[in-house]
Amino acid sequence: MNHLATRPGYFRLPVASAVFSLLLFFIFFSASAQNLNVQGKVTTEQGTPLANAQVINTTINTAAVTDQNGTFTIECGPTAHLVIYTDGYEMAVLDVNANSTIPDITLKKITELTEVVIERNLQKRSAIGYLKDIDGTNIYAGKKSEVVTVDRLVANKAVGTMRQIYAQVVGLTFNEGAEGGLQLNIGGRGLNPNRTSNFNTRQNGYDISADVLGYPESYYTPPAEGVEKIQVVRGAASLQYGTQFGGLVNFIMHQPSKKPIEVVQRNTLGSYGLFTNFSSVSGTEKKFSFYTFFNYKQGNGFRPNANFNSRNFFINLNYAFTEKTALHFDYTLFDYLAKQPGGLTDLMFHQNMLQSNRTRNWFGVNWNLFNLKLEHKFTENANFNVQFFGLNASRETVGYLSNRVSGADPGEGRDLIKGKFVNWGAEAKFLQQYTINNQKSAFLIGAKYYQAQNTGYQGPGSAGSDANFTPATVDFPSYANQSDYKYPNLNVALFAENIFRLSPKFTITPGLRYENINTKSKGYWRHINTDLAGNVILDERLDENVTKNRNFFLAGIGLSYKPTQKAELYANISQNYRSVTFSDIRTATPGLVIDPNITDEKGFTSDIGLRGKIDDRFSYDTNVYALLYNDKIGEYQRVNPNGGGAVVRYRSNIGTAITYGWEALGDWNISNTFFKQNDNFLWTLFVNNAITDSRYLKTDAPNIKGNKVEFVPTINLKTGTTVGWGNFKASAQVMYVSQQFTDSNNSTANETENTFGVFGQIPSYYVADVSASYTWRCIKLEAGVNNLTNNYYFTRRATGYPGPGILPSEPRTFYTTLQIKL
Repeated sequence: MNHLATRPGYFRLPVASAVFSLLLFFIFFSASAQNLNVQGKVTTEQGTPLANAQVINTTINTAAVTDQNGTFTIECGPTAHLVIYTDGYEMAVLDVNANSTIPDITLKKITELTEVVIERNLQKRSAIGYLKDIDGTNIYAGKKSEVVTVDRLVANKAVGTMRQIYAQVVGLTFNEGAEGGLQLNIGGRGLNPNRTSNFNTRQNGYDISADVLGYPESYYTPPAEGVEKIQVVRGAASLQYGTQFGGLVNFIMHQPSKKPIEVVQRNTLGSYGLFTNFSSVSGTEKKFSFYTFFNYKQGNGFRPNANFNSRNFFINLNYAFTEKTALHFDYTLFDYLAKQPGGLTDLMFHQNMLQSNRTRNWFGVNWNLFNLKLEHKFTENANFNVQFFGLNASRETVGYLSNRVSGADPGEGRDLIKGKFVNWGAEAKFLQQYTINNQKSAFLIGAKYYQAQNTGYQGPGSAGSDANFTPATVDFPSYANQSDYKYPNLNVALFAENIFRLSPKFTITPGLRYENINTKSKGYWRHINTDLAGNVILDERLDENVTKNRNFFLAGIGLSYKPTQKAELYANISQNYRSVTFSDIRTATPGLVIDPNITDEKGFTSDIGLRGKIDDRFSYDTNVYALLYNDKIGEYQRVNPNGGGAVVRYRSNIGTAITYGWEALGDWNISNTFFKQNDNFLWTLFVNNAITDSRYLKTDAPNIKGNKVEFVPTINLKTGTTVGWGNFKASAQVMYVSQQFTDSNNSTANETENTFGVFGQIPSYYVADVSASYTWRCIKLEAGVNNLTNNYYFTRRATGYPGPGILPSEPRTFYTTLQIKL
């Protein structure tokens, strides 16, 4: 087993990163200059206006898109270097100044050679950026935001390797599994990564989690091969997108090709029987456009009793009634079945992390998502959209979940948990830009209605070894964990934000969100006790019908100061909220007791940072942040308050906790620094580091005050480089994460005494990945090695499914992908 701490000089990585990050604070600003707008028009050689052409000002990295008349307006300084391009036409470049009149820009039909030149030029742009102050009906001014352009990454996209895809998003932590990228598990800033449940997860702007309030876990994750961009907005996103402490993760799917039809076929082979197929078709014909894909995955996993297969279908249909009005429809189908090898104790992991003693654990998901969106532009400064979305989904698990991880499966009835999620909603937004004292400001108002009728069942499953999700109550009437509940939820939210532009450089953006949340829990659970011989001595049914209604406001404010065209100081603070979930209330696992008085979490997040770029050579984003939790929900060990004298895991509101830290990203485009005139050559280097601390400030639980918060590594470092020549690109990346605790007791694991594997530290680890790609005409070949040094490590101690116990991360794996694009 390779541990970074055993290698000489391991400590230099964090220190070097800290020094590198510190330099960001001493960047000298160039002379201030007011940003101005210039207008132009793009046409074909025949004089026909070209709509949807991309216009990029490489001087200050602003962008615009031409409208149906081929016209555009783009922000620039005193001078600007414009790059104009669109599918099927040659790229044009133009140097202008803000006081000049731009003549019509004519684009010519491209040849194969110019397509390659355009592609190389775009590849020299960074894969990471941040959101504009205003984007459609969204406001991001003064917020901590990042945008990942997936197509510019050289990474294992077939399984969406998280540490590669999100390498330049600061502060994120991951739960890494071996399930082909079927689920996204990201956290950060002391937030549990499990199924990204502390973020509001969306696809093309609509919710995709099981239940935004009662069960905000993301069992469906869009495949990286179908995603164009990933937007990450931190805690202050609560005002527009919900109440979550984590903020927003929004997957923007690929847009339809401007060609009448375009076909992409990707096939991947990898270690441990991995096979994936990704097939997409898209096109545009007059006012109608579409994008659709089918994604199939299968694999065996690197441990015994592990395999999976999945299918994912997505279709996006668009119709532009006029230049100002368009209708969009999305449908997503996702289902998969996975056999799970269970968790390990610390001793088992160190003896042989490849072992498994669970042969009957299964997990199944079926997801159906719908969304209909109408967009209308009243004027150039007034945008409106309304969308109607719905989910019909289920998740089912069956297996042996004993906390005695090292014990053999007795082959009796298994634990069965079934969840059904049926919800729908509507969300409308209106944004009006207006001018006061020659400064353009903007007002956003919106509303959301969300209704859910969800169910949760727990009881005995069959004694077989197959994926049978049918209840076996007749065979095992006295099974200990039995419950059946309905969870009808209703949520109405109103929100508003306003950008007050006090000068060309300074904006203040206050916001307010009103929430009405009505949750109900209707059902029963059975209290069953047996004697040592297994005879039932108590069997009672306890019915519950609980209604909880909450009304509250969340407030926030963001500040943005741009002393130059290429730098921005930003600050924000926002209140956050998280309601208790279904699993916080009822779902039982062996050895777990839930506080009957458990209640919602409240708190706030704040950021102060500096971001910007030096021409097209170096970009940076560095900030300090704080996240305060009141009534933080967690687990700790205590004697069972219900009697019996046994020590159990107790889930309750632990108390008040704070997480704070310094995050920094530097992205250096070396090729643009020293080889700017050579379009064939690409070389970039990035360093992404988060230094974090945390404490429990106040608690009534014993021996917890002053402890570290769970899931908070002190150092979270990612660094990597990408090199390319012509159509060849290669990348290498290293991630180092220091140790972290998994429970509020800050338990440390003892290999000989810890027979559970549920509590204890996650030791520090590092992992390296390399990937490469080569493009020839319509063919692209990709290959790579994940976990190059074959380190044995883990990122999660599961308290229930798919464990319980330690879940090892993958050892060294290989993959190769063949893509054909026509």
